[in-house]
Amino acid sequence: MLTTLQYRILKALAGTRPEPLADSDPRKSKLDTLFGRELVSRIVGRLVIDFGCGDGLEAIDLARRGAKRVIGIDNREEILQVARANALRAGVSDCCTFVSSTMERADIILSIDAFEHFADPAAILRTMDTLLLPHGEVLISFGPPWYHPLGGHLFSVFPWAHIIFTEEALIRWRSTIRSDGATRFSEVSGGLNQMTIRKFESLLTETAFQVRGLEFVPIRKLRHVHNPLTREFTTAIVRAHLLKSG
Repeated sequence: MLTTLQYRILKALAGTRPEPLADSDPRKSKLDTLFGRELVSRIVGRLVIDFGCGDGLEAIDLARRGAKRVIGIDNREEILQVARANALRAGVSDCCTFVSSTMERADIILSIDAFEHFADPAAILRTMDTLLLPHGEVLISFGPPWYHPLGGHLFSVFPWAHIIFTEEALIRWRSTIRSDGATRFSEVSGGLNQMTIRKFESLLTETAFQVRGLEFVPIRKLRHVHNPLTREFTTAIVRAHLLKSG
């Protein structure tokens, strides 16, 4: 009964999508917005892995900014094909490779808007460690985390809907607009692992990496109430800088 009632509410409300809580300047490069312009000096002449590369736009940007080579990794072959086509159109296909896995070791690994999607993020961190050259570094940026008002992505029919309603009701509602047969958050296209700040911090304590920096960027409109007690609900972006030990 509860699931049916929630499903009907979601279906009734789905026509009104929430306004995005903008936290970046659309005129700026995503790399500049997330990591700052100093990133350029670190990637010039280096081999960079874009872990969770999606359609390859950030990998292409890295290549244009002087990376020696960029390897984009994603587990969806259809999206890798899109990335290859994008690199070809951008004229950087000679230095951009898009694959589902690699054995090459990189100077820098970037992961952008992917850690909330990985099915096994702890395993991803271990893989990253094996793919780094000695003294290499990992730069992670993802968001929104799970308790963000729109942290449910498509499931955030209105702010925090993904927290208020059951997974069963949300999946049932989604089945009216998607036909992939997903029965859980983790099974939707790209996956959703319900990554919270607390869960991410716990992951970092279990890795072999040295945590050089960890930052919780507030939602701009909620920055005045952003603090250690509210950060799960008021953080827009999580950024981490990890160094390979030894």
